[in-house]
Amino acid sequence: MIVDVVFDLPVPHPFSYRVPAGLSISAGQRVRAPLGTQARVGLVVAAREGDEENLKPIAGVAESGPILSRSQLELARWIAGESLSSWGSTVAALLPPAPRSATETMPPPPEWAPGGGERPFLLTGGDREQRLLARLAEEAESRGLLVVAPEIDAAAAWADRLSAALRAPVLRLDSGMTEGERWEAWMRLARGAVRIGVGTRSALLAPVAAPATLVLLDENDPAHKPPGPPRIHSRDVLLERARREGSRLYLTAATPSAESWWRADEGQLQRLPEGPSPWPRVSVVDVRGTLRTQPLSPLLRGAMKETLAANGRVLLLVTRIGSAMACNECGFLVRCPECGIAMAFSRTRRELACRLCRRADSAPDTCPHCRGRQLAPFGWGTERVEQAVRAEFRRYRIVRDDAEAGRGRARAASDSGAQVVVGTRAALKAFVPRGPSLIGFISPDPVLRLPDFRAGERAFSLLWAAAEKVAGGGRIVIQTQHPTHYAVRAAADQDPAGFYKHELGFRSELGYPPFRRLCLLTIRSRTEGVAKRLAHELEQELSALGGLTLYPPAPLGRSPRAPRWQIVLKGGDDLPARLSPLLGPSRERRSDGRGIIEVEMDPVDLA
Repeated sequence: MIVDVVFDLPVPHPFSYRVPAGLSISAGQRVRAPLGTQARVGLVVAAREGDEENLKPIAGVAESGPILSRSQLELARWIAGESLSSWGSTVAALLPPAPRSATETMPPPPEWAPGGGERPFLLTGGDREQRLLARLAEEAESRGLLVVAPEIDAAAAWADRLSAALRAPVLRLDSGMTEGERWEAWMRLARGAVRIGVGTRSALLAPVAAPATLVLLDENDPAHKPPGPPRIHSRDVLLERARREGSRLYLTAATPSAESWWRADEGQLQRLPEGPSPWPRVSVVDVRGTLRTQPLSPLLRGAMKETLAANGRVLLLVTRIGSAMACNECGFLVRCPECGIAMAFSRTRRELACRLCRRADSAPDTCPHCRGRQLAPFGWGTERVEQAVRAEFRRYRIVRDDAEAGRGRARAASDSGAQVVVGTRAALKAFVPRGPSLIGFISPDPVLRLPDFRAGERAFSLLWAAAEKVAGGGRIVIQTQHPTHYAVRAAADQDPAGFYKHELGFRSELGYPPFRRLCLLTIRSRTEGVAKRLAHELEQELSALGGLTLYPPAPLGRSPRAPRWQIVLKGGDDLPARLSPLLGPSRERRSDGRGIIEVEMDPVDLA
C-alpha cells in the first residue's frame, strides 16, 4: 500500500510512502513520515496500490483514524487551489495540532451530502445580531451550528452569548485555547456530543454535521483574511462549504464588503429585511485650511461642552494612518492617474508612488488644483490631540486609549469614569459599558487617503460603526477636508445603497474586485540583486500567459536586510487556475535558498 502525504510546506505536490505491514492508514489521517533527516507530521490525502520499491516507510500514525472526511479533503484542496497555497499548509492551518499519542479512538468523520441550493443570507442593520439569534434559536434544535468570528475576543463573547440564548453547550475552536483543548473540542463535535461550535478561521473545517447552519460574523472585517496561509477570505470558504454540503449560511455586517453587496445585487445572496435603525445627528464640518494648529473646530468644541455639561461621554477618534499627500487648503488628493488610488508619499525621497502600478513621480511643491503651497501629509496623533483637549477641558477626566498610551491606560474606553477618551478605532470597539454620547472625528481623511482601492469602503465602515455606537440619542461630528466624498455623505445620510452605487461604479470602471481579481506576488531573497532578477524572470513567464493586466516589478521598501520585490496582476475569475501551473513549479524551483515567492489572491489590504 502506498499513501500520498502532504506537509506544512510551500510544496505543490504530496510525497509518497509505503505503509509497513500490519499498519492500517486511511485518507484524511495524520501520520508521521520521514522528510529529510527527521520525521514530520503530515496528512494522508490518498491511499492506493502501486510499486512500493524505493519508497520510505511511514514512521507511525499521529492519530488513530482520519480527522478529515473525503468531502473535507476536497474542500481543503479547493481552498489551496483558490489561494495558490500548498495543500499541506492549508490543512495545517485549519486543523487542531495532532495529539501527542494516537491511542484515543476517533469517530469516523461525517461525509457531506450534495448541496441543497439554498442561497446564503446577508444580514445588515442595527438589529442584525438580534435577528440572527432569533433564527439560530429556531434552527438549533434540528441543525448543527458553526459560528466563525473575526477575532478571538469576539469568538469568546459569542460562545457565551449562544450558550445563554440557546441553553445548550457551546464549544470554542480558536488559538486562545491550548492545543489539547482545541483537539478535544474538535473530537466532541465529530462525535456529535456537542452540536454548536464557535471559533475563528481555524474552525472553517470544523466537523459540524451537515446540513448545518454556518455563520460568518462581520464578514467585512479584514481579520477574516490574515497574512498566513491559506491566503483566502473566510467568507469565500464558507460560501463554498455551504454549497458543497447543503448547509444554510448567514453573513452579517454593519457595512458589507463591496463584494457581498454586489453578490446580493446579482441575486447570489438574499438580503434579509432589516428593522428600523436609529441614527444620530451627524454634522460634517469642512476644515480645509483650518486644522493646522488646533485639532478642534468651533463646532466640535461646542458639541463637547454641551455633552459634558449634560454628563455625557465623549470619544474623539484619531485616524493617523497612511502617507498620502493632500492640499490642506482645498483638500485635493494626489491620485495615480492610471489606478485612481492615492499615491504614497516618501519624505526621504520626496516622491509619490502608486502601490499598484508602481508609477513614481516627484512630489509637487504646489497644489495642482488651487496652486496653494500647503500640499503635504497631514494628520494629528492621539498624543497631540490629548494635549490640546487637556488645555481646554482641564476639569474633566481625559484619558488616551491607543497602543502608545502605556500600561494601565490602554482600553481606557472601558473605564466608565473617563469623561473624554482620545483613541483610535480600537477604542470605538472597546467602548463599554456606557456608550459615548458624542463621537468626534478629528479627521477620517487619512483613511480616505489610503493608497488602496478599498479606501472609500474602509472610511464608510468606520463612520457607520461610529453611528451605530452612539445610536439615535447621540451625535457625531466629522471634521474633514472631503465633505462631499460619497463615503462621508452616505454615512451622514444613512444611505448604504448610495454608497455602494458609487463604490461599485468606481471599481467597475477601473477593474477592481468584484469585477476582476487581483494577485500580489512578493519575491524575497537575501540579496537585492537576486530578488530583482527573480522578479523580472517571473514577469517574463507571466507575460507569456496573455490576457492579464501585468504591472511591472517594483521593490517594496528599502531594507537591505530583507529585500522584497512585488508584481501585481489583474485577471478574470479563472486567475488562480491560470497561474497555478506556472507558480507551482516556480515556487519549487526557487525554494532552494535563492529566493521565495509568496502569493496572495484577492488582497484586502494594499496599504
